[in-house]
Amino acid sequence: MSFSRFTLLGLALFSCSSFASIQHSLNVLPAGSRTAIVVEDISSQGIEYQQKQDELLPPASTLKIATALAARLALGKEFTFTTSLYKADNDVVLTFTGDPSLSRKQLSSLFDESDIKAIQGDLWIDGTIFTGYERAVGWPWDILGVCYSAPSSALSIDENCVQASITTHDDGTTRVFVPIHQPISFSSYAKSVSREEQESTFCDLELTTQGNHYELNGCLVKRNKPLPLKFAVQDTQDFTEQTVLKILNEHNIKLNGEVRFGKPDTPLLADNKLAIHSSKQLMELLDHMLKKSDNHYADNLTKMLGHLNYQQAGSFTNGTAAIKDILLKQANIDLSNAILVDGSGLSRNNRMTANQMKSILQYIYKYDKELGLIELLPTSGIDGTLKYRNSMRKEPVKGGMKSKSGSLFGSYNMAGFVGLENKEPLLFVQFVADYHPIAAKKGATPIERPIDTFEKSFYQKLIELSKD
Repeated sequence: MSFSRFTLLGLALFSCSSFASIQHSLNVLPAGSRTAIVVEDISSQGIEYQQKQDELLPPASTLKIATALAARLALGKEFTFTTSLYKADNDVVLTFTGDPSLSRKQLSSLFDESDIKAIQGDLWIDGTIFTGYERAVGWPWDILGVCYSAPSSALSIDENCVQASITTHDDGTTRVFVPIHQPISFSSYAKSVSREEQESTFCDLELTTQGNHYELNGCLVKRNKPLPLKFAVQDTQDFTEQTVLKILNEHNIKLNGEVRFGKPDTPLLADNKLAIHSSKQLMELLDHMLKKSDNHYADNLTKMLGHLNYQQAGSFTNGTAAIKDILLKQANIDLSNAILVDGSGLSRNNRMTANQMKSILQYIYKYDKELGLIELLPTSGIDGTLKYRNSMRKEPVKGGMKSKSGSLFGSYNMAGFVGLENKEPLLFVQFVADYHPIAAKKGATPIERPIDTFEKSFYQKLIELSKD
């Protein structure tokens, strides 16, 4: 009996010490921040620390953990996206299924393999496997031109992202260079200015679009080298049509009819398949999605889940419903009060609790041998989106965590595992919302950001706890 009392007292003191240390770390965050934290001993499922664990907060890209688990459960390790060419009487049908990894080069090779010499009728481009919005509700208008918010569509080539570069000139003008194979156009009316002029006039570089024509205005600070640019495709149908027409021209394939979108009335028979391209298998797709935090992969996988789960064209609406349904039925994880509007976490409308994320991580850990998802998470300070994170560059944090980051305006999140090789591995969820520190005054001595100070202290404490 005395031994039991001593043990319980020791655990209580241990928990109080953990509580005080983590609370001290939180105190460095600016006033107004909201922080939900859960730290759990994986072996005993004992809670080391928690606060606001049932408060709904934006998960940002940590939502990709839920998307990855649902995809792994529903699709299986060997799932692939396919892109196919079929013959339908005199027509040819190019069928897209939302392969987020499909490149222009791979699409060109598909026509090589088909051995098509001419298309006597029409070329149909079929992307009907997905429907609805290509951008989720809650994606801010001001980021729709950048590649991390590229449209989620069955018609996907080079992640629906185009590249260019801009140069500045002494006469105050700028010029944009676009690779010749990309069917887009640019106009640049941006001024080339000094940094002092840019700061004094609050003149930023601004992007506007009309279809796949991009226009730059505002100011760009003079530079010695071209500035690489990456922009999201705006009109997926036009981009796909123009890309395919260029590929036909490169292969000297004559199109006698026209390009049409949708499905022909003629049924597509397996015997009439001309060529097929398959993506890498699911685990490689998830590895890329999680390590690179690739929104396009996550959202196209979400729509595919909606398509397969409900046997209808996939969309953001049925895709996010499928994630909830799959996790509930196959993993007993209840996300009924979570708000999911995409699978990437890019939408500002997504909401999830730290406890819900904890449940997802618990399941991933419990069935790691079957699922194999933990190894796909970035390793702190080593790879993926965590390679250069300020709070993870030095040991003992470097290399000590497998976790997924997530950030939006005012949100700095992290969820994963600490000390998996130690005696007491931990599971943790960190949702920091409404983080808005006071901007430093011009000329002030640079200081460490509060979020970096918090994370360094917090993660070091987690590493210490996992070794006890």
